[in-house]
Amino acid sequence: MSNEEMIYQLLDELEIDYERLDHEPITSVIEAAEKGIVLPGQQVKNLFLKTKKGRKFYLIVLKDEKIADIKQLAEKLGEKRLSFANDEDLMRLLQVVPGSVTPFGLLFDREKKVQLIVDEDVDPGLTVGFHPFVNTTTLNIAYSDFLRFLEKVDHEALRLDC
Repeated sequence: MSNEEMIYQLLDELEIDYERLDHEPITSVIEAAEKGIVLPGQQVKNLFLKTKKGRKFYLIVLKDEKIADIKQLAEKLGEKRLSFANDEDLMRLLQVVPGSVTPFGLLFDREKKVQLIVDEDVDPGLTVGFHPFVNTTTLNIAYSDFLRFLEKVDHEALRLDC
């Protein structure tokens, strides 16, 4: 079973409703807008970061128009420095390729090496959209259902101003 099939199966098992939008391949919300693709709900982006020595990893979810202050975020997390994780770490920990980064990948982080951080500007009263491991589809779900997904995969979202 593919990762994409697994996420649909898990969403169905959890009775999480989603709006599916199939589209051209996109790697960012900006690219979607440039291609004339209109995505429903609040738009978010996902960043996969690591500490200097690569011992800790962070998946950051923030509103698409916000630019994360990685230096300030490192300070808030008590880290000396954060940088973008490499493609190998992304595949090993979340089983996803660059351009399709998704919190759904936490399904595979059974050793809890990845801390999820959701920017405080992401409105929990709205929906959020994530790729189901492929960048040709976006699944839009209620934020409350996203929290149910996280509970199922035994992860918590730390809310911070990124």
